[in-house]
Amino acid sequence: MLKPEEVVLMIVDVQGKLAQCMDQTERLHQQLSRLILGAQLFDIPVIWLEQLPAKLGPTSPELQTLLSRSSTPLHKQHFSGWQCHEARAALTGLGRKQVLLAGIETHVCVYQTCRDLLDHGYDVHLLADAVSSRELEYKQLGIRMMTQRGALLTNVESLLFELQTEAQGDRFKELLKLIK
Repeated sequence: MLKPEEVVLMIVDVQGKLAQCMDQTERLHQQLSRLILGAQLFDIPVIWLEQLPAKLGPTSPELQTLLSRSSTPLHKQHFSGWQCHEARAALTGLGRKQVLLAGIETHVCVYQTCRDLLDHGYDVHLLADAVSSRELEYKQLGIRMMTQRGALLTNVESLLFELQTEAQGDRFKELLKLIK
């Protein structure tokens, strides 16, 4: 079972016009918002990546508002977030080996980030409903490529209830509001 004190959330490149071109972009943004708010509810650190923001634009405004409460974006030029020195330093500095992975595009930046994390001994939990690509088939292929390499699949609601573990307390009440 995942424990809040052992995980970190990594959000990959949900930015600019590209974020609006994703398959089911409204649903993607809804799930990412729930995921970010859930991470904040459990005090999970967030590593937030942007790919060449001067060219691709900033993170989607609704997500940027939520993310800026607890972190700032780390800019990268490689497709893999692991290749971003600041992101790698932030992750290794946390000392947590379980990464919750979400973002775009599933078959490119999320995949390459996942591959590098797995190659460096991290357990990757891929949020299947919080990743996307321009085409559904690319998303599906990206998910398959990651699971074949060892990533574990989950979804936002399953993850949040796994982190909660019990159906009581103030945090549980807040979690229910978030899910509904």
